Amino acid sequence: MEFWSKLGDALGGFVDSTGIAWIIKNFTSDAQAWRNIVMIAIALLLLYLAIKKEYEPLLLLPIAFGMLLVNLPETFLMRAPDAQNEIGGLLYYLFQGDHLGIFPPLIFMGVGVMTDFGPLLANPKSFLLGAAAQFGIFFAFFGALVLGFTPEEAASIGIIGGADGPTAIFTATKLAGHLLGPIAVAAYSYMSLVPIIQPPIMKALTTKEERVIKMEQLRPVSHLEKVLFPIIVTIVVVLILPTTAPLIGMLMFGNLIKVSGVTEKLADTASNALMYIVTIFLGITVGATAGAEEFLTAKTLGILLLGLIAFAIGTATGVLFGKLMCKLSGGKVNPLIGAAGVSAVPMAARVVQKVGQKENPSNFLLMHAMGPNVAGVIGSAVAAGVFLTLYS
Repeated sequence: MEFWSKLGDALGGFVDSTGIAWIIKNFTSDAQAWRNIVMIAIALLLLYLAIKKEYEPLLLLPIAFGMLLVNLPETFLMRAPDAQNEIGGLLYYLFQGDHLGIFPPLIFMGVGVMTDFGPLLANPKSFLLGAAAQFGIFFAFFGALVLGFTPEEAASIGIIGGADGPTAIFTATKLAGHLLGPIAVAAYSYMSLVPIIQPPIMKALTTKEERVIKMEQLRPVSHLEKVLFPIIVTIVVVLILPTTAPLIGMLMFGNLIKVSGVTEKLADTASNALMYIVTIFLGITVGATAGAEEFLTAKTLGILLLGLIAFAIGTATGVLFGKLMCKLSGGKVNPLIGAAGVSAVPMAARVVQKVGQKENPSNFLLMHAMGPNVAGVIGSAVAAGVFLTLYS
């Protein structure tokens, strides 16, 4: 009888330890297990978009799976070590790469290796389109202030408007660490959804005649120009805004080891093995910050809405400035390339190419769009540097 009693107790303990039992027990209690169910459903939706629709799966799939893991009850993957638990959860330790500002600069280094600044150097006016698209950042900043967020919180939220995930994470860790979860998820989600969000805005603000404009081929850029550019940008920007050194410095360092022509193995490692490893860790830990209790709040919904509106405005201002350049150039600039001024590189440039080619199959706007696109990366990092200088 004692054996059967112990077996029954063991089975009862096993059943009570399951996530299913936790959901049943806490569905209507203060723990509100329904929140976990909602977040699990959201994670499954994002996985569907990543796998079935192929919306930037390299980003969206790790984020969605991290969200799924952390919202399955009793996993404790994000649990911090304390007196009762000497060892924290797996994702808690990986998350320190986000929290300490390590992963975002490493991502920037990989982006720098994969980025060709040639189109920007060939057409320096692209800087203006990249700058115009950063208007969304400042809209979100002032909008957050109006909604009652502190200046530090508003500055962190504002970077979402540039669709720059690494910069948003880096800024949030410095100014508003308690909002890192919703800010990171919003920034990366909107980066992933660029192919859905941008085309309707681009088409609404341009005419058929503007969308079919063919642009002249860009001039060749010399090797010397490509080598000098990252060095000069680093010196100038960091002297003015020292707080941008981790992001701008790593972005330009990554580009320099590519264009120098003498460090091929370093460039290959930074753009492939290292980039993919950091992307995995960053993505899954960003998703893991979206716990049900912290994520499903009115403040989080406000952040998501502000980020979406800001990203849409950034796209719109880029296109509108493109229209202005089109008129001033006598119809030589296709306004669509202004949409690439947001920092989602190279996703936004590929969307410009796709929209332009749908209107005119013989039109190739990708390289023209890469100019504003890489300018947007620099612009969002500079905007973050301004906020960090003002509020840190």
